[in-house]
Amino acid sequence: MLRFLVMRILGAIPLLAVLSLVTFAIIQAPPGDYGDTIRSMLINQGGVPPAQAEAQAEIYREANGLNEPLVIQYFNWIGGILTRFDFGHSLYYNKPVGNVVAERLPATIMLALTCHILASVLGIGLGIVAATRQYSWIDTGLGIISFLGMTIPRFLLAIIILYFLVFRLNVSEVGMFFSAKYGGAAWSWDKFVNLMQHIWPVIFIATFGGLAYNMRVMRANLLDVLNSQYVETARAKGLPESAVIMKHAVPNALHPLVAYQGVVLPYMLTGEIEVAIVFGLATVGPAIVGSMGVGDVFVTATFMLVLAVTLIIGNIISDILLVALDPRVRLGGAAE
Repeated sequence: MLRFLVMRILGAIPLLAVLSLVTFAIIQAPPGDYGDTIRSMLINQGGVPPAQAEAQAEIYREANGLNEPLVIQYFNWIGGILTRFDFGHSLYYNKPVGNVVAERLPATIMLALTCHILASVLGIGLGIVAATRQYSWIDTGLGIISFLGMTIPRFLLAIIILYFLVFRLNVSEVGMFFSAKYGGAAWSWDKFVNLMQHIWPVIFIATFGGLAYNMRVMRANLLDVLNSQYVETARAKGLPESAVIMKHAVPNALHPLVAYQGVVLPYMLTGEIEVAIVFGLATVGPAIVGSMGVGDVFVTATFMLVLAVTLIIGNIISDILLVALDPRVRLGGAAE
């Protein structure tokens, strides 16, 4: 196991290097930079003449290395990460990028993990119920729910819920994690309840799509497994139907869902990002969109690098779970 982890981590290093280079190049591809944002602000908001605004923007570009060739900018950025764990300075937030990430990433990961756990547990459970009651009204009802979950865009569902909260229910505290009185308070049960009252729409919407996917995949896989010969053999031995399903059929039907865990972490992060943008929560999503809009390349590149790391971590976790689920699977091809 240790050898497998070391080899996967070492193998991920060149992959991360390539991903960071490609991501940095793509982010820099559109014309313009943060100097253009400064020039526009000076002209539109400060009333500065265009020539003077351009001169100020040029001074800012020189001071922050924005006039350097793309390759030099990339190596300056990646060199700072490797040598000083410095992700650069956010031009828009005017603070180290590491601070911007540290302020938003923990809440984003907690939301994404919560939604992922709920989507997995509920989706697998409902998939088992649907498969064991094939063509019943329960199966039909769950099928309709899964169809809606997989077809309704998350941002559209977020807008609908936001409309009812604000215009129908007159909810004023939208776009925040806590009420004002709990902002700096220590953790307590009341603060936790207040948190849930504010973020349930995000959890519901981000969970809905994942739940529907897990339900459909689990139902289809379990139906295939239930018709297998070894399942019929288990029934012929007189085992209770519940034992046949839970001990023999369900573990084998879980393989595709476990393998899917390799890509689900960045998928859940991006799912949370869509909803957080609509609700205006202070998570990674609005920061990525905002930084891309003004050309704050170091913030965008760092968040893209974080998503790449979550993809690699998710694949390692997926491999370990497959081994735990099925002893026939061997890590790294080693004979155990």
